Amino acid sequence: MRRFVERHTFWALVILIVGAVFLWLIFAVWPEWLQAAFGRKKTFVNTLLNGITLGGLYFLVASGFTLVFGLMRNVNLAHGSMYLLGAYIGYEVADASGSWFLGLAVAFLAIALSGVLLQVLIFRHMAGDDLRQTLVTIGISIIAADLMLAIWTGTTYQFEPPEWLFGATELPIVSVVKSSGAAVYIKYPVYRLTVLAVAVGVGVALWLFLNRTKLGMMIRAGVNDREMLSASGVNVQLVFALVFAIGAGLAGFAGVVGGTALSIAPGEDIRYLLASLIVVIVGGLGSVTGAAIGALLIGLAEQFGLAYFPTYGVVLTFLIMVVVLAVRPQGLMGGR
Repeated sequence: MRRFVERHTFWALVILIVGAVFLWLIFAVWPEWLQAAFGRKKTFVNTLLNGITLGGLYFLVASGFTLVFGLMRNVNLAHGSMYLLGAYIGYEVADASGSWFLGLAVAFLAIALSGVLLQVLIFRHMAGDDLRQTLVTIGISIIAADLMLAIWTGTTYQFEPPEWLFGATELPIVSVVKSSGAAVYIKYPVYRLTVLAVAVGVGVALWLFLNRTKLGMMIRAGVNDREMLSASGVNVQLVFALVFAIGAGLAGFAGVVGGTALSIAPGEDIRYLLASLIVVIVGGLGSVTGAAIGALLIGLAEQFGLAYFPTYGVVLTFLIMVVVLAVRPQGLMGGR
């Protein structure tokens, strides 16, 4: 952070000012002119929180994609199908057992196993051939989508999280002040706040894993110089299979989390695959921090677009990607 401030003093100042303005908008009582410009404060704050929590969900999906595509340079366009399959498997297990947490665990393990199979049977034989990887995984995603549609039909499914995750909690943010002087506070769903907390936890754990553990160093070394790492006695294929397992498992994990926050339905695989691609491109290949920043930007753009520019809201997401690619082609946190 200190190095960033020293090298980019202007942008550090801009970020500081923008952050101060946002904090004022969140915690201050809005004057009438501001309400006339942006509408009710409750709408603005709820949209902001929805964007942040949606960014957390996008990060959960994109974090696995970051490991496989951004870090290992393997183009796995079946990642969205893994998300949706994990959601369906988690739903079936949770519905049969009555345990949401068991559904979450089984979805993670089942999709992690599918990631290992994908690496061993396909990617191991296509290392460095991006075009073949793209075409093969597109084919897998199409077949998987048709199979899931045949098994679970076009019905929309909805998880039921544990009871303690139901309801809303009161936040220390004043919505309006009544004529009597009493303050009305904003309430927000507990589950969405939990999603955000889980996303932060996963992000910190991934960063520590890749940058502070011996295995994480092996992964980064294997990507940069596979032959040298293999010559040092490390089983490179085992390390890469583990990376695929973690990346795919996170997609299954996100499927249950996202299916609980929103819903499970055909087409969600394409939506989250596209979101993951944009997040990784905006954030920078192989950067967990970049994926978090990219997910936050995309989540906020999508929600504010829906709230304030419903006709052109979808354009904001792609506008962010275009601007980032024009100014910094390697992504916000990507290396040159």
